[in-house]
Amino acid sequence: MRDVFNTYGLPLVSTPARPRGLRLHRLRVAGTRTGSLEPGPFDTTLELASGLTALVAANLKGKTSVLELVTWCLRGSPRGLQSGVRHWLTQLDLDVVVAGQAVGFRLDVAEGDITSAVVLTAPDLQVLESVRAPDAQREITPVIRASSSESFSEQVQALMMDRLDLQPLINSFKETSTQTHGWPSYYGAIYLPAGGDKALLGDQTMSGLPGRLLQVFLDLPAAATLTRVKTAFDVRSATYRNRRASAEEAVASRQAERDQVETDLRIARERLASLASTDLGESLATLAAQAADLARAVADSQETWEELMHVHRRARKQRQHAAKVLNDVTESATARLLFHGLDPKACPRCDQEIAEDRKAHERDSHACAVCSRPVVGDDAEPEEVTAEAEQRLTEATDAETQARDALEEAEANLVRLTEDLAALEERLRSAQSVTQLPERLLAQETVLRLEGALSVFPQLPQVTDDPVEIATLKVLKAGTQVLEDDSKTAASLLFEEVNEEILQLGHRFGITSLEKVAIDRSARLKVIKDGGVEDWFGKQSAGERLRLRIAVVIALLRVGARHGISTHPGLLLIDSPKAEEVQDLDAHTLLRELSALAAKADLQVLITTADSVLAHDVLAKDHIIEAAAGKPLW
Repeated sequence: MRDVFNTYGLPLVSTPARPRGLRLHRLRVAGTRTGSLEPGPFDTTLELASGLTALVAANLKGKTSVLELVTWCLRGSPRGLQSGVRHWLTQLDLDVVVAGQAVGFRLDVAEGDITSAVVLTAPDLQVLESVRAPDAQREITPVIRASSSESFSEQVQALMMDRLDLQPLINSFKETSTQTHGWPSYYGAIYLPAGGDKALLGDQTMSGLPGRLLQVFLDLPAAATLTRVKTAFDVRSATYRNRRASAEEAVASRQAERDQVETDLRIARERLASLASTDLGESLATLAAQAADLARAVADSQETWEELMHVHRRARKQRQHAAKVLNDVTESATARLLFHGLDPKACPRCDQEIAEDRKAHERDSHACAVCSRPVVGDDAEPEEVTAEAEQRLTEATDAETQARDALEEAEANLVRLTEDLAALEERLRSAQSVTQLPERLLAQETVLRLEGALSVFPQLPQVTDDPVEIATLKVLKAGTQVLEDDSKTAASLLFEEVNEEILQLGHRFGITSLEKVAIDRSARLKVIKDGGVEDWFGKQSAGERLRLRIAVVIALLRVGARHGISTHPGLLLIDSPKAEEVQDLDAHTLLRELSALAAKADLQVLITTADSVLAHDVLAKDHIIEAAAGKPLW
C-alpha cells in the first residue's frame, strides 16, 4: 500500500486545510478614458470594507468592470472584461490579505495587455499604500515578476494555489489520461456565475467540477485525496482492461490461425494418403524421398552459411576496431591511459550513442568522451600498451581469417547441395513412368510446407496477470472505497443541515413556493416546490437559480463554520442580482439577508447594482461605493 501510494504521489495522512482567508482592501485604477463619457485621464482609488459592500452606478458605468479588475489581479486573467476598458488602463493596483499575508498586486498595462507586473508582500497593508516597487528596508519583497499577461496569469495561479493550500482538481479523461484544473476553476466559487448559468458552483459543469468545488466550502475528510486516488484507479484499471483485452484478442487470433493450419494439414495428409495407395514405382518413390532429404539439407546449409556470415562480420568489425585502437594508442597518450578502461558505445545514463566527434575530441583535447573531464595519469610505459594493442590486432586478424575460411567452406557446401538438389529435381520432372507423380509430389510438397509452418508457428501463452499490477489495482480500489465511505458518512450528516439552511434561506430570499431541497456530493441540487413538483437546479428560472446559488453558498459557509471545517476564502463577488428577474421586495430581502449573514459569518461580499434606492435602504453609507449621477464609477 505504501509503495502504491508513493508511486502515485498520494498522501497517507490527511491533514486539515490551512486557513484560506481572502480580503480585499484597496483597488486603484489609473489610465485615460476615451469616448464620449468623461474622456480624459483618471486615477481612482476604491476602499473596500468588510461585510457587504454595494457598487452603485447606472448601467454601463463601470460596476461590473470593478469585479473584473479585481478578478484580473486575483485570478491572473479577467473573466469578461471588455476590450475597450482594458485599453484605457495604464496602472492597476490591488491590496489584499491572502491567508493572513498582506499582498499587493501592481500591474502596468499598455494596449490592453500587461507590460510589467509585480506582486509584493509586506508586514501589513499600511506599508503597501502608495508603494509600487519592492523596498527591502520596509520589508516589501516581490514574490512574482512578469512582463506579459500570459506570464502573470501562470504565476498568479501557482501563487494562489500555494498560499490558499489548494490541490489541483484532477479527473480521468476517457479513462486513458487525466485532466487537471487549477486556480481559475476554484475562483468560480468566489465570483459567482450569473443567474442564467446552470452550474450550481463554479462556472463549468464538465468533469464533475461543481462537486469537486465543495471541498472549497467544506473540508470533507480527504476530499482532494479521494479525487486523486479515484482518478488513479480509473486510469489504471482502464489500462489494465485494455491491455488484457488486446492480449486475449491476440491469443485468440493466433489460435484461430493455428487451427486453420492444422485443418489444412489434415486435408493435405488425407490427399497424400489417397495418392500413395497407387503403386508409383520403386525408383520414383526413392527419388522423391531423396529430394525431400536434400531439400532439408539445403535449408540446414543455408542456415549454417548465414550464421557464419554473421560471425565473419563480427570478426571483421573486431579486427577493424583493434586496428583503430592500435592507431590511437600509437598516436595519443590519452588513448593509452584509457586503453584498459571501459570503451562505452553509449552514455550509461541516457543510452544515447556517443558521437564520433566526442571521441575525436577525447583524442585531441585529452577529455573523457562520456563525462568531458580531463584524462590524467602516468604514461610511463607506452611501449607495453602499444605491444598489447598489436597483440589484440593479431588475434583479431587470425579470428577474422578463421571465420572467413569457415564461411567459404560453408558457401562451397551450400553451392554443391543446391546444385545436387537442382539435378535431382530435374530427374524427377523428367520421370514420366507414372501419370500421378506430379499430383503426388504437389500433395507431398503441400504436406511438407504445412508441417514446416506448423512447426515454427508461435503459440502465444495464455494471458496472465502481472501480480504487481493486480496488487496496485486492489490497493487503489480499496483506498477509493475507504475514502468514499468516509466522505459519504461525513457528507450525509452535513448535507442534512445544509439542505435545511438552503430551504430557510430560499424562503427568506423570496422563493415562497420552495418546499424541500436536496444537495449531493456532486453539487447537484434537487428542488421540490409547488405541491411536490420535483426538478433539478438547472431547470429553475434565472432569478431562482441566482437566489438558490447564493443560498447554497451561504448555507455551506454557515454549516462549515458551525463544524469548524469551512475552508472557503470568505470572499464573494456577485454581479447585478436584481437583473435576474428579482422583484424590488425580493431584492430588498436578498440584500438585507446577505448583509446580515456577511456580518455574522465574517464574510466580504462585493455586489453591483444600478438601484441606488435599494442600496441606501439596506446598507450604511460606508458600505456603499456610488458614482455621481450620470458619472462613471471610476
